[in-house]
Amino acid sequence: MLLLPSAAHAAAVAVPQVADSAFVQAISLIFVSELGDKTFFIAALLAARASKLLTFAGCAGALALMTAVSVVIGQVFHAVPTSLTRGLPIDDYVAIVSFLYFGVKSLLDANAVETDGEGIAEEREDAIETLEGVDVTGGWPLVVEACTLTIAAEIGDRSQLATIALAAAQNPFGVFLGGTAGHCIATGLAVLGGSFISKYLSERVIGIVGGVLFLAFALSTAVGLF
Repeated sequence: MLLLPSAAHAAAVAVPQVADSAFVQAISLIFVSELGDKTFFIAALLAARASKLLTFAGCAGALALMTAVSVVIGQVFHAVPTSLTRGLPIDDYVAIVSFLYFGVKSLLDANAVETDGEGIAEEREDAIETLEGVDVTGGWPLVVEACTLTIAAEIGDRSQLATIALAAAQNPFGVFLGGTAGHCIATGLAVLGGSFISKYLSERVIGIVGGVLFLAFALSTAVGLF
């Protein structure tokens, strides 16, 4: 019985640390951001036409590459000499502002949804248009096509900007591993049954959850400054 208070104290200390870890933040944020996104439907539609395994390899490989690039960009902000910033933690400020922007925007977009699922349908239509004229059946051409299309769709996407912001303030290895894991899980779901799963996705719920996560990470980053 004497061990119970110590165990409870250890758990109380461990839970916030885990929740604040770069890996947990990255995997949760990226997973939510990718559900029902254009890259999600690119993977789903390609997998419906050809090999699921090769589609996953191409799409997940591209997203892992983009995650690495985003982490490097985030580290550029982190590496700005203090002599240029007058001692101000520019990397943390960039992360906080980015998280606040995306958090508020996600909540406002979720609140503005009139017909739930309409935005997800638009993402699917956009992916269908992107795949028009694409004719691959398997092998390396499928992997290359999946990789190329995914990279083009991911550039400037919210998940990429979120990864950059996370990498500016958090451990880059944790962000890379968490971000890659989040992408792989979302892509795996898309490949296995994206069209079916999308019927049960609520953009309002996704927007609210994503907005709350962004604001929570903005708060945790701000608290870490003081």
